[in-house]
Amino acid sequence: MSSIAEKQENQKQVYTLNELEKRKVVEHNALIQSVAKMQKTALKMFELAVSCIDTENLPENNTVYLSKKELFSFFEVSSSSKHSQFKEAIEIMQKQAYFKIKSNKKLGIEYESIVPIPYVKWNDYNDEVTIQFSEHIMPYLINLKSEFTQYKISELQKLNSKYSIILYRWLSMNYNQYEHYSNKGGRRAEQVENYRNPSIS
Repeated sequence: MSSIAEKQENQKQVYTLNELEKRKVVEHNALIQSVAKMQKTALKMFELAVSCIDTENLPENNTVYLSKKELFSFFEVSSSSKHSQFKEAIEIMQKQAYFKIKSNKKLGIEYESIVPIPYVKWNDYNDEVTIQFSEHIMPYLINLKSEFTQYKISELQKLNSKYSIILYRWLSMNYNQYEHYSNKGGRRAEQVENYRNPSIS
């Protein structure tokens, strides 16, 4: 993954959106298929933070650093109340946002409810926003060898509803599986066709 970083004195990497086209979101398919109980802004903020994870150089303490300036740019916020809007979005995200993940295990179905970003820190004297992921969400974001989906974060920027983001992620997952299995085999023709023409209730 391309490193879009601005070195600080303390060696933190503050990720900006200067090369947004090169940044990708990589997530386990179980997370893509989960129920995202959150508003559009919280979901986009989560996806933006995920795009800052360098899978070759994992973040220390599950923490990434974003630039406030570029965060506002990503959300296309330019009003004088942008700081209070950002603060409100963070508070809502931490009080209400979670993923409901359902997994098939040998003994039966397992359910998880995960608050993905329990800790965010920012101030009014520099441009840095600290975002720390929950340790419970990290297995769905790193060391993914199979059953994962990736897409460019820039493709989510213009989506303006929670449902369009969820649908885009789900369609990307199906298309990625279609490309993979149609090239490498490992699935019946009927299964590959279902990935190419997915249906959802």
